[in-house]
Amino acid sequence: MVHKYNVYGLGNALADIEFEITPDRLQALNIDKGVMTLIDDDRHHELLRELSDLSSKLSCGGSAANTAIAIGQLGGKCFYSCKVADDDTGTRYLEDLIGCGIETNFKLDNRPEGVTGKCLVFVTPDADRTMNTYLGISGGFSSDELVPEAIADSEYLYIEGYLVSSPTGKAAAIRAREIAEAAGVKTTLTLSDPNMVNFFKEGLLEMLGSGVDFLFANETEALKMADTEDFSAAIDHLKTLAKGFAITRGPDGSVIFDGEKLIEIDPVSVKAIDTVGAGDMYAGAFLYGISNG
Repeated sequence: MVHKYNVYGLGNALADIEFEITPDRLQALNIDKGVMTLIDDDRHHELLRELSDLSSKLSCGGSAANTAIAIGQLGGKCFYSCKVADDDTGTRYLEDLIGCGIETNFKLDNRPEGVTGKCLVFVTPDADRTMNTYLGISGGFSSDELVPEAIADSEYLYIEGYLVSSPTGKAAAIRAREIAEAAGVKTTLTLSDPNMVNFFKEGLLEMLGSGVDFLFANETEALKMADTEDFSAAIDHLKTLAKGFAITRGPDGSVIFDGEKLIEIDPVSVKAIDTVGAGDMYAGAFLYGISNG
């Protein structure tokens, strides 16, 4: 069967506001380095005031959106379900998506009132990324934003693990998986961030259900998901959660389980400058590859 879309993704639509910053300044601002932390509107504006002396750049972001854009840039076709508000940030967000060839449930003229979510992204000299996220209207992402006929017309469903932090987002992720399973669409999920596993492991297990077709994680997330410090034990545990998986390991490359055998992918030595969205791009390239033979 030929599908209209390679991948149907769902996740939090966030405008990324990226800063280059030192670890000392992160510490002075009480920001935990290397992870994503959810913040409220007051904290968001407090940080913007504190960082007003730094230059920044704004771009369309959100984990699943990054993955969809990666697939699109490689020549694939994606649909992305999200929630943005009728504000300037939401307009720019949708214009970026449309410009990248991504179809979405929202149009420029049919958005609710509210504030589009934003993610303050901090890049340190070691190329590590730290994120403080104000979900805004994305915190209300729900099953209402799903387009079942587009899910059914996709080869893969891609669920962003960050949705677990919102009750309606988690419910939407579960519903999307159920729609996909009923339509014979392959299901995939990314664990997204170590803090999602730290604080929402049970919710992630609900989203995984009886197991997805493919799971994406980095090494830290995999170890935390398995409650172990032994990488081999983590691999064995992930085999109980998905038919296949990919674990990224930073400078040590990645490991892929294809359902039968473990494949080790050697790293390519480069000077890392900015790792924002690196895992998202990995997932996008991987999904493009397996959906295009």
